[in-house]
Amino acid sequence: MNRVAANGIHLNVLDRGHGAPILFVHGFPLNHTMWHAQLDALSDQFRVIAPDLRGFGHSSVMQGTVSMERFADDLNGLIDALGVNETVTLCGLSMGGYIALAFARKFGHRLRSLILCDTRAVGDSPEAMAGRKKLAAGVLEHGPELVATAMLPKLFAVETTDRRPEVVAAVRSMVTSSHPHGIAAALQGMAQRPDSSELLSQIEVPVLLIVGREDKISTVDEMRTMSQAIKRSEFVEIPAAGHMAPMENPESVNAAMRKFLSTRTW
Repeated sequence: MNRVAANGIHLNVLDRGHGAPILFVHGFPLNHTMWHAQLDALSDQFRVIAPDLRGFGHSSVMQGTVSMERFADDLNGLIDALGVNETVTLCGLSMGGYIALAFARKFGHRLRSLILCDTRAVGDSPEAMAGRKKLAAGVLEHGPELVATAMLPKLFAVETTDRRPEVVAAVRSMVTSSHPHGIAAALQGMAQRPDSSELLSQIEVPVLLIVGREDKISTVDEMRTMSQAIKRSEFVEIPAAGHMAPMENPESVNAAMRKFLSTRTW
């Protein structure tokens, strides 16, 4: 792991392998370790870069609000700091997908392709926005266990909950070890994020959309609709997986990623 100065902060970053760069962006409120199976599988052919986002893992923490655009600015600064001069594949899960779309909007010229995992393009409803703000206030008062209690029942397929307790435990550990200010700042940022639905038709690079078949948050139908709006898209359902498909069924996710990446002209 490296600690890299970027965009006025320090980001904890795993940077491994050689070849075309893939930038992995974790979900909320997790850290880069959620991608271990993908990093191990793809680092034989690609340069894999996986930061802890601002406020998470061992990266710098700030109070207030961190917008999806600010996270995207951090990633843009990170690839500069790492000396990445070529275009990148950006892979994001859930909040990482929101950030990926913000990056596409601001820094589309730096993209070679996108991989969107278990995420959404629409903005929050008023009810969802209010819920995020309430949770942000709650975590500052009561700590990250409050977020784990609220989120974990929604994240996994039945098979994961019943047969993969180590996956559930790993996610719980990531959530409960996150800094309350980092969690609250990201919640506020997600609440105010813009609707990106109209952006989808403007994306020019190839896009792979991956969704767990039992995802209750970003459903199969919703992500299929996203795929239909994108000019150059591929859509893959992952069996025996919910919202955390890369951790729940890494073999299927890795196979989908490798197939998609192998068809690109590097």
